[in-house]
Amino acid sequence: MTQLLTDKVAIVTGGTSGIGLATVERFLDEGARVMIADIQDEAGAAIADRLGDRVAYTNTNVTEEAAIEAVVAATVERFGKLDIMFNNAGAQGDQAPIMELGQEGFEKTLSLLTSSVMFGHKYAARQFKAQGTGGSIISTASAAAFQGGWSAAAYTVAKHGVVGVVKQATPELAPLGIRSNAIAPGIIMTPIMSRGFGIPEENAAEFVAYLSEKLGPTQPSGRVGTPEDIAKAAVFLASDLSEFVNGVVLPVDGGVTSTNLGSFTDDLAAAGMAYLGR
Repeated sequence: MTQLLTDKVAIVTGGTSGIGLATVERFLDEGARVMIADIQDEAGAAIADRLGDRVAYTNTNVTEEAAIEAVVAATVERFGKLDIMFNNAGAQGDQAPIMELGQEGFEKTLSLLTSSVMFGHKYAARQFKAQGTGGSIISTASAAAFQGGWSAAAYTVAKHGVVGVVKQATPELAPLGIRSNAIAPGIIMTPIMSRGFGIPEENAAEFVAYLSEKLGPTQPSGRVGTPEDIAKAAVFLASDLSEFVNGVVLPVDGGVTSTNLGSFTDDLAAAGMAYLGR
């Protein structure tokens, strides 16, 4: 079986759970070597140990520019080069509505979700240029990057910012053979979803399963998304199959952003409240 990422080296931020972990495993299956960049040290070390020598872990707080520079350097030191940067780390951030949102919470959300993507581009691009190889930069946007109402104000603004980074990076970096694209997930069942409803970590898996059962029939594709759905899209954008794809924000949402958003968000809220009220 032909592997799509043979001999490629990738960094995956937020790689210890959810979309990030699914992508680490899929990249590995496709022949890549992978550096997990995250702040969950125990989980990161365990994953690297489980997956073997082609995976490593480095503690990386993506809200700090120096940490992003450092993980690029650590990856090159460990694996000899860099080919793929997946800016994926994230959380829902400050959930306050506009009239209650404070500067500190807003700026923390932007730092985690938008600034990290900008500096991921900066240091990956510098490394690609130094190698003279070009490369692929992938960033996790969101359905919230297309329209309001999916999440709280800070998250929506931050994910629109991710699209802005991609659109600016494309003309700046394309002459160097560097591609920048984003994936815009719809409703994906990850731990972030449970945290948004204040569900304790020990109940997260049960909550995700409950939402999947309740929301699946309401979706255009008949089910909600999984981290593996996003990982497959990331493989495509990382591989040579997408060599002429640049500056794209790819919805991976089962068609939900093409349907009645208001109905969907109402269904999500109702399912979440029903779980909490059990």
